[in-house]
Amino acid sequence: MSLFRFFIAAACVLLTPVVLADQSATSFPALSLQQAVALTLERNPDLAQFAFQLKAKSTRVDAADLKPAPELNVQLENFLGTGRTRGATGLEATFALSQVIELGNQRQRRVELARTGIDSVDIARKSAQLDVLAEVSRRYIHVASDQEQLRLTELATQLAEKTVNEVRRRVKAAKSPEVELHRASIVLTRAEVEQEHAEHELLTSRRKLAAMWGSREVKFGEVRAQLFELPQIADFEVLTTQLASSPDFLRFATEARQRDAEVQLAKAKASSHYTVSAGLRRLQDSDDTAFVAGFTMPLFGRKQAQPAIAEAQALREGVDVESAAAKLKAETSLFELVQELKHSITEAETLRDKVLPKMEEALKATEYAYQRGRYGYLEWVDAQRERVAVQRALIESAANAHLFHTEIERLTAAPISDNATDRHAE
Repeated sequence: MSLFRFFIAAACVLLTPVVLADQSATSFPALSLQQAVALTLERNPDLAQFAFQLKAKSTRVDAADLKPAPELNVQLENFLGTGRTRGATGLEATFALSQVIELGNQRQRRVELARTGIDSVDIARKSAQLDVLAEVSRRYIHVASDQEQLRLTELATQLAEKTVNEVRRRVKAAKSPEVELHRASIVLTRAEVEQEHAEHELLTSRRKLAAMWGSREVKFGEVRAQLFELPQIADFEVLTTQLASSPDFLRFATEARQRDAEVQLAKAKASSHYTVSAGLRRLQDSDDTAFVAGFTMPLFGRKQAQPAIAEAQALREGVDVESAAAKLKAETSLFELVQELKHSITEAETLRDKVLPKMEEALKATEYAYQRGRYGYLEWVDAQRERVAVQRALIESAANAHLFHTEIERLTAAPISDNATDRHAE
């Protein structure tokens, strides 16, 4: 599975274009999620470290493959003493080379253990990639949501301006008290403040998104998204089977191999290793030279290795227990995320398809009635507030749906819906 393809499919949220608070954004092209993912994979500083870690682990493999180095032994005897050993007259000098001979395939076991270190770093790299790509998806969704929130505050400001103009007309016609104009002006001022706040929120979320690829400057326009096209989700049983392919669980398989290698190495060390030596001895007093040889081996090596073997086996068994516990925890979290996603989708669909159209009709009817004196100022303003509140709730629930969708895909490391990929590719 391609991590790039995964997050192209992940959280495929695309928002309706809006006017950005950052006016300089209009000079830059719009940003798609594909582009954000590509930039992050290429430039994210958190991912750069793994190249060096892999290089270090490869060096450990090379080191583990080295045979024990031979040793040069120099021994001087019978000198600087008394009598026959006075000075260097009775000096005996021995020069010998010694070599450790490993048995039990110890070098091979060391190499196998060192190679599991490369696998561990590779799994950690993949997991970190998923974490980073999940985060860029979250920030992309936040930008999309903030764009819609800004658009909503602009709508609220327009409604407030329209209300002020209508109330002013009625006050001039002596159909409404002047206090209503003051109240309408206050509502307009508050709407303008909320719009200004939304602009700053959008600036911040855009800056956070750019930081994902190490940029201190925001050099992209709006994010292209369809926030209200809600994600689809597979059955819970299907999602649970995908957990096994996640790097979070592949980590346990890698750790199990590492622990197995540690057990095999501990057993290999139980096999005795020998040291052989050979050299020359110089007898100074007789001016003779002799050949010397030696052989050493540890005693009771197998018994001495038993504690290390038992420790390695215990750690290996612990991996299986930890893996089972992590799987149960992940399945529980996955179930919770699926339920939250279903609720967010239901809420967003209800607001989008049922509540919002009725609120639009109610607002038009209330405005029409106010203009003709059948409704008062408060009824019209309440209708406007309810209209804005419903739209804000829709934005939040739709954004939550995409965020939960992203969390599920991060947990399973697999795309949930094919149509999301198609939308994104378009």
